[in-house]
Amino acid sequence: MDYNRDLPLLLLDNSSMMSVLNEGEFKCNNLTFEEAKHIIEIHEQDDVLRCFSDQDIETVIYDYLGIEKRNFEYKRIRNMRPGQDAVVFKLYITASGTQPVIKADDGVEAKKIQNVYVYCQHLTRLA
Repeated sequence: MDYNRDLPLLLLDNSSMMSVLNEGEFKCNNLTFEEAKHIIEIHEQDDVLRCFSDQDIETVIYDYLGIEKRNFEYKRIRNMRPGQDAVVFKLYITASGTQPVIKADDGVEAKKIQNVYVYCQHLTRLA
């Protein structure tokens, strides 16, 4: 596939998504993990910008989506351009309904305090 290098795919998280929605018309739809993986993998490393610094999001991308580890350039983006696409990784955190206590191998106790969920969205700036 041939991509316009002036419109790289953006990888966004909750907060960076909010910063790119400054102006324009957008279309947003939910993605399965398989769809998100496919969209990222069809782009060359140089055609993707990582617009977040959250290590937990990178863990999701590589460990849970199964995407081969790549070093996407980090860039803070304020506005998407018309025709530009993004994959958004949204973290959703809830308090734990149960708070089991587990003992680690060294005997120390750890308590579950929250549940972390992630889902993906595809965002396109239309105009």
